[in-house]
Amino acid sequence: MRERIEQLTQNLSQTIVGKSEAIRLVLVALLSGGHALLEDVPGVGKTLLAKSLAKSIAGRFQRLQCTPDLLPTDVTGTNIWNPRSGEFEFMAGPVFANILLADEINRATPRTQAALLEVMEEQQVTVDGNSRKVPTPFFVIATQNPIEYQGTFPLPEAQMDRFALSLSLGYPTELEELQMLQRLQMGHTVQELQPCVTLADVQELQRRCRQVNVETSVQQYILNLVRATRQDEEITLGVSPRGAVALQRGAQALAFLEGRDYVIPDDVKELAPHVLSHRMIPAGGRRARGIVDRLLRSIAIP
Repeated sequence: MRERIEQLTQNLSQTIVGKSEAIRLVLVALLSGGHALLEDVPGVGKTLLAKSLAKSIAGRFQRLQCTPDLLPTDVTGTNIWNPRSGEFEFMAGPVFANILLADEINRATPRTQAALLEVMEEQQVTVDGNSRKVPTPFFVIATQNPIEYQGTFPLPEAQMDRFALSLSLGYPTELEELQMLQRLQMGHTVQELQPCVTLADVQELQRRCRQVNVETSVQQYILNLVRATRQDEEITLGVSPRGAVALQRGAQALAFLEGRDYVIPDDVKELAPHVLSHRMIPAGGRRARGIVDRLLRSIAIP
Protein backbone atom coordinates (compact mmCIF):
# COMPACT_ATOMS: atom_id res chain seq x y z
CA MET A 1 0.00 0.00 0.00
CA ARG A 2 2.93 2.36 0.60
CA GLU A 3 3.92 1.88 -3.03
CA ARG A 4 0.38 2.73 -4.12
CA ILE A 5 0.49 6.02 -2.21
CA GLU A 6 3.90 6.96 -3.60
CA GLN A 7 2.76 6.15 -7.13
CA LEU A 8 -0.37 8.25 -6.68
CA THR A 9 1.60 11.20 -5.30
CA GLN A 10 4.13 11.04 -8.13
CA ASN A 11 1.41 10.78 -10.72
CA LEU A 12 -0.33 13.91 -9.44
CA SER A 13 3.00 15.76 -9.29
CA GLN A 14 3.40 15.29 -13.05
CA THR A 15 0.62 17.80 -13.72
CA ILE A 16 0.48 19.78 -10.45
CA VAL A 17 3.85 21.48 -10.16
CA GLY A 18 5.24 22.36 -6.73
CA LYS A 19 2.05 21.78 -4.75
CA SER A 20 3.10 18.75 -2.70
CA GLU A 21 1.34 20.04 0.42
CA ALA A 22 -1.95 20.57 -1.43
CA ILE A 23 -1.67 17.11 -2.99
CA ARG A 24 -1.10 15.59 0.43
CA LEU A 25 -4.12 17.35 1.91
CA VAL A 26 -6.37 16.24 -0.95
CA LEU A 27 -5.18 12.66 -0.44
CA VAL A 28 -5.92 13.00 3.28
CA ALA A 29 -9.48 14.05 2.44
CA LEU A 30 -9.88 11.18 -0.04
CA LEU A 31 -8.47 8.47 2.21
CA SER A 32 -10.40 9.68 5.25
CA GLY A 33 -13.64 9.29 3.30
CA GLY A 34 -14.39 13.01 3.31
CA HIS A 35 -14.55 15.80 0.73
CA ALA A 36 -12.35 18.81 -0.03
CA LEU A 37 -13.14 22.50 -0.53
CA LEU A 38 -10.59 24.45 -2.58
CA GLU A 39 -10.81 28.20 -1.99
CA ASP A 40 -8.57 30.11 -4.36
CA VAL A 41 -8.41 32.53 -7.24
CA PRO A 42 -8.99 31.24 -10.81
CA GLY A 43 -6.22 29.64 -12.81
CA VAL A 44 -4.06 28.06 -10.09
CA GLY A 45 -4.89 24.43 -10.93
CA LYS A 46 -7.97 23.49 -8.92
CA THR A 47 -9.76 21.82 -11.84
CA LEU A 48 -6.52 20.24 -13.04
CA LEU A 49 -6.00 18.66 -9.62
CA ALA A 50 -9.47 17.08 -9.66
CA LYS A 51 -9.04 15.74 -13.20
CA SER A 52 -5.57 14.39 -12.46
CA LEU A 53 -6.83 12.56 -9.37
CA ALA A 54 -9.68 10.94 -11.30
CA LYS A 55 -7.29 9.89 -14.06
CA SER A 56 -4.79 8.47 -11.56
CA ILE A 57 -7.31 6.20 -9.82
CA ALA A 58 -9.08 5.14 -13.04
CA GLY A 59 -12.28 6.63 -11.67
CA ARG A 60 -15.27 8.18 -13.37
CA PHE A 61 -14.96 11.97 -13.42
CA GLN A 62 -17.87 14.38 -13.66
CA ARG A 63 -17.79 18.15 -13.65
CA LEU A 64 -20.65 20.22 -12.33
CA GLN A 65 -20.35 23.84 -13.48
CA CYS A 66 -22.39 25.70 -10.88
CA THR A 67 -24.47 28.64 -12.12
CA PRO A 68 -27.54 30.41 -10.70
CA ASP A 69 -29.85 28.65 -13.19
CA LEU A 70 -28.66 25.16 -12.21
CA LEU A 71 -31.51 23.04 -10.80
CA PRO A 72 -31.31 20.31 -8.13
CA THR A 73 -32.33 17.72 -10.73
CA ASP A 74 -29.33 18.80 -12.83
CA VAL A 75 -27.22 17.55 -9.92
CA THR A 76 -28.94 14.37 -8.77
CA GLY A 77 -30.79 13.29 -11.91
CA THR A 78 -34.51 12.92 -12.58
CA ASN A 79 -37.17 10.52 -13.84
CA ILE A 80 -38.08 11.02 -17.52
CA TRP A 81 -41.07 9.50 -19.27
CA ASN A 82 -40.20 6.99 -21.99
CA PRO A 83 -43.11 6.78 -24.46
CA ARG A 84 -41.76 3.55 -25.97
CA SER A 85 -41.74 1.58 -22.73
CA GLY A 86 -44.61 3.50 -21.18
CA GLU A 87 -42.60 3.95 -17.97
CA PHE A 88 -40.49 6.55 -16.21
CA GLU A 89 -36.75 6.01 -16.53
CA PHE A 90 -34.17 7.46 -14.20
CA MET A 91 -31.58 9.69 -15.88
CA ALA A 92 -28.60 9.83 -13.57
CA GLY A 93 -27.06 13.20 -12.75
CA PRO A 94 -23.34 14.02 -12.50
CA VAL A 95 -23.19 12.94 -8.83
CA PHE A 96 -23.02 9.35 -10.07
CA ALA A 97 -19.25 9.45 -10.36
CA ASN A 98 -16.16 8.62 -8.34
CA ILE A 99 -14.71 12.14 -8.50
CA LEU A 100 -17.20 15.01 -8.70
CA LEU A 101 -15.86 18.51 -9.34
CA ALA A 102 -18.37 21.11 -8.17
CA ASP A 103 -16.78 24.11 -9.86
CA GLU A 104 -17.59 27.53 -8.36
CA ILE A 105 -20.07 25.93 -5.98
CA ASN A 106 -21.04 29.25 -4.44
CA ARG A 107 -22.54 30.39 -7.76
CA ALA A 108 -25.33 27.82 -7.41
CA THR A 109 -28.48 28.85 -5.52
CA PRO A 110 -29.04 27.53 -1.98
CA ARG A 111 -31.71 25.19 -3.34
CA THR A 112 -29.22 23.57 -5.70
CA GLN A 113 -26.45 23.54 -3.10
CA ALA A 114 -28.80 21.60 -0.82
CA ALA A 115 -29.04 18.85 -3.44
CA LEU A 116 -25.48 17.86 -2.47
CA LEU A 117 -26.16 17.55 1.27
CA GLU A 118 -27.51 14.00 1.21
CA VAL A 119 -25.04 12.54 -1.25
CA MET A 120 -21.99 14.05 0.50
CA GLU A 121 -23.00 12.57 3.84
CA GLU A 122 -24.77 9.31 2.92
CA GLN A 123 -23.41 8.61 -0.59
CA GLN A 124 -26.91 8.27 -1.99
CA VAL A 125 -29.53 10.45 -3.65
CA THR A 126 -33.28 10.29 -3.22
CA VAL A 127 -35.45 11.13 -6.23
CA ASP A 128 -39.25 10.73 -6.09
CA GLY A 129 -38.96 8.66 -2.92
CA ASN A 130 -36.40 6.21 -4.31
CA SER A 131 -32.85 6.18 -2.92
CA ARG A 132 -29.96 5.25 -5.18
CA LYS A 133 -26.36 4.68 -4.13
CA VAL A 134 -23.60 6.53 -5.95
CA PRO A 135 -20.39 4.70 -6.99
CA THR A 136 -17.71 4.05 -4.39
CA PRO A 137 -15.35 5.58 -3.64
CA PHE A 138 -17.19 8.90 -3.93
CA PHE A 139 -15.21 12.10 -3.52
CA VAL A 140 -16.33 15.69 -4.02
CA ILE A 141 -13.87 18.47 -4.77
CA ALA A 142 -15.64 21.83 -4.68
CA THR A 143 -14.04 25.13 -5.67
CA GLN A 144 -14.91 28.71 -4.97
CA ASN A 145 -13.27 32.10 -5.45
CA PRO A 146 -13.02 33.71 -1.98
CA ILE A 147 -12.56 37.26 -3.29
CA GLU A 148 -15.46 37.38 -5.75
CA TYR A 149 -18.94 38.12 -4.40
CA GLN A 150 -20.85 39.26 -7.49
CA GLY A 151 -23.61 36.76 -8.25
CA THR A 152 -22.60 34.30 -5.54
CA PHE A 153 -24.48 32.59 -2.72
CA PRO A 154 -22.34 31.90 0.36
CA LEU A 155 -22.38 28.28 1.44
CA PRO A 156 -24.55 27.70 4.53
CA GLU A 157 -23.09 26.16 7.67
CA ALA A 158 -24.63 22.75 6.93
CA GLN A 159 -22.91 22.66 3.54
CA MET A 160 -19.53 23.80 4.88
CA ASP A 161 -19.74 21.13 7.57
CA ARG A 162 -19.88 18.42 4.88
CA PHE A 163 -16.33 19.17 3.75
CA ALA A 164 -13.65 17.28 5.65
CA LEU A 165 -11.14 20.04 5.04
CA SER A 166 -10.52 23.24 3.12
CA LEU A 167 -7.31 24.35 1.49
CA SER A 168 -5.78 26.84 -0.91
CA LEU A 169 -3.31 26.10 -3.70
CA GLY A 170 -1.88 29.60 -3.90
CA TYR A 171 0.27 31.07 -6.64
CA PRO A 172 3.35 29.07 -7.72
CA THR A 173 6.85 30.36 -7.16
CA GLU A 174 8.79 31.74 -10.11
CA LEU A 175 10.72 28.48 -10.52
CA GLU A 176 7.54 26.38 -10.30
CA GLU A 177 5.81 28.56 -12.87
CA LEU A 178 8.80 28.20 -15.19
CA GLN A 179 8.67 24.40 -14.81
CA MET A 180 4.96 24.51 -15.60
CA LEU A 181 5.59 26.42 -18.83
CA GLN A 182 8.34 24.01 -19.85
CA ARG A 183 6.12 20.97 -19.25
CA LEU A 184 3.27 22.46 -21.24
CA GLN A 185 5.66 23.33 -24.06
CA MET A 186 6.64 19.66 -24.24
CA GLY A 187 3.00 18.65 -24.31
CA HIS A 188 2.56 17.15 -20.84
CA THR A 189 -1.19 17.30 -20.18
CA VAL A 190 -3.65 15.51 -17.92
CA GLN A 191 -4.80 13.38 -20.87
CA GLU A 192 -1.39 11.74 -20.93
CA LEU A 193 -1.63 10.58 -17.32
CA GLN A 194 -1.92 6.83 -16.82
CA PRO A 195 -3.87 5.23 -13.94
CA CYS A 196 -1.51 4.09 -11.20
CA VAL A 197 -4.00 2.70 -8.66
CA THR A 198 -7.42 1.12 -8.96
CA LEU A 199 -10.68 2.01 -7.29
CA ALA A 200 -10.32 -1.16 -5.23
CA ASP A 201 -6.90 0.08 -4.06
CA VAL A 202 -8.47 3.35 -2.91
CA GLN A 203 -11.14 1.50 -0.94
CA GLU A 204 -8.47 -0.70 0.66
CA LEU A 205 -6.43 2.39 1.57
CA GLN A 206 -9.51 3.95 3.15
CA ARG A 207 -10.13 0.78 5.15
CA ARG A 208 -6.54 0.71 6.41
CA CYS A 209 -6.69 4.37 7.41
CA ARG A 210 -9.64 3.60 9.67
CA GLN A 211 -7.49 0.98 11.43
CA VAL A 212 -4.82 3.52 12.44
CA ASN A 213 -4.76 3.67 16.24
CA VAL A 214 -5.77 6.85 18.07
CA GLU A 215 -4.90 6.89 21.77
CA THR A 216 -7.46 8.23 24.24
CA SER A 217 -5.15 11.12 25.14
CA VAL A 218 -5.04 12.22 21.47
CA GLN A 219 -8.82 11.89 21.21
CA GLN A 220 -9.13 14.09 24.30
CA TYR A 221 -6.81 16.62 22.64
CA ILE A 222 -9.13 16.68 19.61
CA LEU A 223 -12.15 17.22 21.84
CA ASN A 224 -10.39 20.00 23.76
CA LEU A 225 -9.74 21.83 20.50
CA VAL A 226 -13.28 21.37 19.19
CA ARG A 227 -15.00 22.27 22.47
CA ALA A 228 -12.80 25.35 22.86
CA THR A 229 -14.29 26.74 19.62
CA ARG A 230 -17.76 26.56 21.21
CA GLN A 231 -16.72 28.54 24.28
CA ASP A 232 -14.43 31.17 22.76
CA GLU A 233 -15.74 34.75 22.90
CA GLU A 234 -14.38 35.49 19.42
CA ILE A 235 -16.46 32.73 17.82
CA THR A 236 -20.19 33.04 17.11
CA LEU A 237 -20.64 29.42 15.99
CA GLY A 238 -18.24 26.67 17.05
CA VAL A 239 -17.30 23.38 15.45
CA SER A 240 -19.88 20.58 15.38
CA PRO A 241 -19.32 16.96 16.50
CA ARG A 242 -18.98 16.11 12.80
CA GLY A 243 -15.92 18.34 12.80
CA ALA A 244 -14.37 16.32 15.64
CA VAL A 245 -14.95 13.11 13.69
CA ALA A 246 -13.45 14.67 10.55
CA LEU A 247 -10.36 15.80 12.49
CA GLN A 248 -9.80 12.31 13.91
CA ARG A 249 -10.28 10.58 10.55
CA GLY A 250 -8.06 13.12 8.84
CA ALA A 251 -5.34 12.58 11.44
CA GLN A 252 -5.59 8.82 10.85
CA ALA A 253 -5.17 9.33 7.10
CA LEU A 254 -2.23 11.70 7.61
CA ALA A 255 -0.52 9.24 9.95
CA PHE A 256 -1.03 6.49 7.36
CA LEU A 257 0.48 8.68 4.63
CA GLU A 258 3.48 9.23 6.90
CA GLY A 259 3.92 5.46 7.30
CA ARG A 260 2.64 5.17 10.87
CA ASP A 261 -0.12 3.00 12.32
CA TYR A 262 -0.80 5.46 15.14
CA VAL A 263 -1.74 9.13 15.38
CA ILE A 264 0.46 11.67 17.15
CA PRO A 265 -0.58 15.16 18.35
CA ASP A 266 1.40 16.77 15.53
CA ASP A 267 -0.99 15.15 13.03
CA VAL A 268 -3.89 16.87 14.77
CA LYS A 269 -2.04 20.20 14.94
CA GLU A 270 -1.19 20.13 11.24
CA LEU A 271 -4.75 19.39 10.12
CA ALA A 272 -6.68 21.49 12.65
CA PRO A 273 -6.57 24.77 10.64
CA HIS A 274 -7.81 22.98 7.51
CA VAL A 275 -10.53 20.98 9.28
CA LEU A 276 -11.84 23.52 11.81
CA SER A 277 -11.52 26.98 10.21
CA HIS A 278 -14.27 26.67 7.59
CA ARG A 279 -16.67 25.24 10.17
CA MET A 280 -16.51 28.31 12.43
CA ILE A 281 -18.23 31.69 12.28
CA PRO A 282 -15.87 34.25 13.84
CA ALA A 283 -17.28 37.31 15.59
CA GLY A 284 -16.51 40.89 14.63
CA GLY A 285 -14.82 40.15 11.30
CA ARG A 286 -11.99 38.13 12.82
CA ARG A 287 -10.13 35.50 10.83
CA ALA A 288 -11.01 31.89 11.65
CA ARG A 289 -7.49 30.68 10.81
CA GLY A 290 -5.97 33.09 13.33
CA ILE A 291 -8.36 31.91 16.05
CA VAL A 292 -7.49 28.26 15.42
CA ASP A 293 -3.77 29.09 15.60
CA ARG A 294 -4.34 30.81 18.94
CA LEU A 295 -6.27 27.84 20.30
CA LEU A 296 -3.51 25.47 19.21
CA ARG A 297 -1.00 27.55 21.17
CA SER A 298 -3.17 27.69 24.30
CA ILE A 299 -4.35 24.08 24.62
CA ALA A 300 -1.96 21.63 26.26
CA ILE A 301 -0.48 18.93 24.01
CA PRO A 302 -0.63 15.38 25.40
